[in-house]
Amino acid sequence: MALSVDAEAEGRIAREIEHHRRIASRAEAIWNWETPAGRRRAERRASLLASAAGLAPARRALELGCGTGVFLELAAASGARIVGLDLSTDLLRKARERLAGVANVALRCGNAEQLPFPDASFDAVYGSSVLHHLDVRAALREVRRVLKPGGRMAFAEPNLLNPQIAVTFSVRPLRRRLGVSPDEMAFSRAWARRAAEEVGLADVEVRPFDFLHPSSPTRWIGLVESFGRLLERVPVVREFSGSLLVSATKR
Repeated sequence: MALSVDAEAEGRIAREIEHHRRIASRAEAIWNWETPAGRRRAERRASLLASAAGLAPARRALELGCGTGVFLELAAASGARIVGLDLSTDLLRKARERLAGVANVALRCGNAEQLPFPDASFDAVYGSSVLHHLDVRAALREVRRVLKPGGRMAFAEPNLLNPQIAVTFSVRPLRRRLGVSPDEMAFSRAWARRAAEEVGLADVEVRPFDFLHPSSPTRWIGLVESFGRLLERVPVVREFSGSLLVSATKR
C-alpha cells in the first residue's frame, strides 16, 4: 500500500534530522565552507543573498535552513533583524555557539514546509542550499505566506546542470561519501523558475553564478574568481555554473 503524503513527508524529515545529526560535527567541511576558497564563496553568496532579499536595518528577515549559522553571521552585518530556522537541533547548537552575543539574530527549530509564523511576518526570506532538501513547492508556498506584500525572497541552490553536481547527486555511492542526504536533489534554472511562478510569486529571476571551486589553491583564488565572473556573463556557458540565485517578490 502506498504511503500517504504526510507519512512520506514525515519519513523524509526523519531522514534529514538523522543525516544532520551524523554530520553536525563536520558539517561546514562537508559543505565546503572551511577552505580559503570556500570562505570566499560564502562571503560572495551572502552578499548576493542580502542584496537580492533587500536585507537592511529595520527589516525583519527569516533564514531557512540556517544550519550552523555561517550565513546568519554574514547576514547579520546588514543590520536586519533575522530569525534563523532549522530542522536540526544538532546544527542549531553549533549556530548558537557561533552567534553568541549577536543581538539582531534569533534561532528557532522548525520545519520550512510548515513555518511556525503568522502570515505576512517578514520583509524577506532567504536561504543557502536549503530548497533542494525540501518539497520545493510546499516550502515556497510557505515562503509566500509569511512574506509581507512587496517582500522579497532569495535562495542560492546547487545547479543540476553543473557536471560535478550532476555526478554527485546522480551516482548513489558518491552521495553518502560526500555528505549528500538521502532525499536532497539539485535542480535546473528552468525548473526553479517554474516552481516559483506556480506558487504565485512574481518577478521571478534565476541567475546562474559561481565558478570558484572550493578546492581552488589560495594563490589562485582571485584569478579563478575573476575569470568565473566573466563566464557568468557568457550565454550557454553560464548555465553550467555551480549555483543558482533564485529571487522573487510577493505581490
